[in-house]
Amino acid sequence: MLSVEIKKALETLTLDVKFEVNAGTVTALFGKSGAGKTTTVHSIAGLIKPDDGEITLNNKVLFNHNLRTNLPVYRRKIGFVFQGARLFPHMTVNKNLLFGLPRPNKIHKKITLDMVTKLLDLSSLLDRRPQTLSGGERQRVSIGRALLSQPELLLMDEPLSSIDLHLRAEILPFIQKIVAEVQIPVIYVTHSIEEAIYLADNMVLISEGQILQEGSVEAVMNRLDLYPVTGRYDSGTVISAQFLNYDKDFDIGELKFPGGLLKVPGLNGKIGDNFRAHVKARDVSVSLKKPKDVSILNLFNGKIIDIRIDNSPQVDILIDIGIPLIARITRKSLSELQLTKGTKLFTMVKAVAIDKKSIGHIQNSVT
Repeated sequence: MLSVEIKKALETLTLDVKFEVNAGTVTALFGKSGAGKTTTVHSIAGLIKPDDGEITLNNKVLFNHNLRTNLPVYRRKIGFVFQGARLFPHMTVNKNLLFGLPRPNKIHKKITLDMVTKLLDLSSLLDRRPQTLSGGERQRVSIGRALLSQPELLLMDEPLSSIDLHLRAEILPFIQKIVAEVQIPVIYVTHSIEEAIYLADNMVLISEGQILQEGSVEAVMNRLDLYPVTGRYDSGTVISAQFLNYDKDFDIGELKFPGGLLKVPGLNGKIGDNFRAHVKARDVSVSLKKPKDVSILNLFNGKIIDIRIDNSPQVDILIDIGIPLIARITRKSLSELQLTKGTKLFTMVKAVAIDKKSIGHIQNSVT
């Protein structure tokens, strides 16, 4: 387990964070640019020295201001994946990977080259050089090199930020498989909600150097008051559900959750598999009467439990449908429908609004 409690004065803010990460889990360190995310992971890695506090990993003290302990990078047993791959251009993929192995070679290796090449699908790339690889392939090699250093913790600082959007969906499953196989704690720095929802078990929400909220991805994301940090455009509900059925005639998967069934086009899986889906607030509509003869497949009964109104022409409504569901409507609609706390209504989510690429297996169900 990793335990972090540090302070660091910077030019634009003072970092003051405290959180823990358990083995075999992914914690997303999430926030806007300049929030203090990179400073936090650089402090954990030993690249930056905090002004105060303590960092421990598996009961080993990495940093303690009062004890004047500050282990160098090479003694921390931490793997680091940066935004860029940072591979050696004159080396083959195989030699880049082997460069991560600790010295001397007599050290017991929990993570082997064969394991890494299989997990990351690198076997066909071993004799090639970095300049002949795609951006996604280079980043997979970088991840493999970090794993072969036999880390007790893996830090990933926005590893997909330089990768094209269509390639990110290809790399995320590889990262997910790694976590399930290696069972070490992972801190994943990102400002992408979709990446956090796909990968993370827990989320640490950071803003201006301070932690605003931490907990499960669902608990953090399903709150009305956090959208200024999570991003109003992407804010919405995270739904954890089990795969129930696949309609092969129409290529639609059904996910069962406490609110009912969520239908997602193009999604298939094994019955009982656990998934996590993101329903954006702007894709949720409401009606006081049960809709008839409409194309929307996802319809749920609900009751308003909270309303957030600000200077925007839009308002966010928190609706209990068995789980909290956030809907975004105009203030005009709120007024005309006379919606208040306690109002019973129907909520609608277009199936085509749910991107199957953003839906990931919850980690403990990965096979």
